[in-house]
Amino acid sequence: MRRITDGDWPPGFQLPSEAELCREFGTSRGPIRQALAFLRSEGAVTGGRGRPPMVRSSVPSQSFSTFNSFTEWASGIGKKPGQRTLEVARREASPEAAEALGLMPGTTVVEVLRVRYLDEAPAMIERTTFILDVGRKLFDFDTDSGSIFAFLKEQGVDLHSARHTIDAVAASDEDAELLEQPEGIPLLRERRITRSADGQPLEYSEDRYLPALTNFTIDNTVDRRAALVRIHTDPQSTQGATP
Repeated sequence: MRRITDGDWPPGFQLPSEAELCREFGTSRGPIRQALAFLRSEGAVTGGRGRPPMVRSSVPSQSFSTFNSFTEWASGIGKKPGQRTLEVARREASPEAAEALGLMPGTTVVEVLRVRYLDEAPAMIERTTFILDVGRKLFDFDTDSGSIFAFLKEQGVDLHSARHTIDAVAASDEDAELLEQPEGIPLLRERRITRSADGQPLEYSEDRYLPALTNFTIDNTVDRRAALVRIHTDPQSTQGATP
C-alpha cells in the first residue's frame, strides 16, 4: 500500500507478477496473494480472474471498516482537510435523530453543522447529533480545528462501532449554498449511527457528499466480509459525465 500512496506505483500501473514479488520480498506465493487480496479489498487495485492487478485511477485511503474520521481519510490521500462550523447548539432532538439514538421525543441533544473541505474546496455537509453527555464536551472544543471524533476519543468517549446507510438525494437550497453548487444537484447521503462497545447509540449523523469529489465502493468475496471504502474522485475524470 505504501508504494501506491507514495506514488511509486501511480494510477494505471500494472503490478509486478506474483513471481517477481516473491523474488523481491523473499517469500512464497501465499503471503503475496494475501497482500494482493487486501489491496483489492481496500479498493487500491483492480484485476483478478486472469487479469493482471493494476492501481486504480482513484486511490482510496480510508475503508469505513477501519473507522477513521474524514480528517484522517483526507490526510491519508494527501489532501488538506478543512472544516467550517456553522452551528454547535443544544436543542431538542429531531424525530429522525431521536429514533436513531433511541431517545424519547423532546430529549435534549447537541447538534453540529459543519462544511468539510478537501484542499479548500467544499466537499461535504455534516449534520451531526450527539447525545447530551457526549455532545456537551464539544463546547470546550474548537470544532474548526480538526476531527471531532479524535477529540472525543481523547476525552474517553467510547466510539466503538458504526452503521452506515448510503443513498442519493437532491441538494436542498441550503445544501446548494453551502457546497457552492446549483440547487437540485445529486448528492451522496451517508447516514451513520455510532455506538459504544456495549451498544449504546452515541451519535447520529447525516452527511451529504459531492459525488464529483467523493464516492464509495464495496469490494467483497465469498470468504471475506464486504468493506465499504470512501474514495476521493478526480474531478477531471467526471467532466462530461451525466447524472
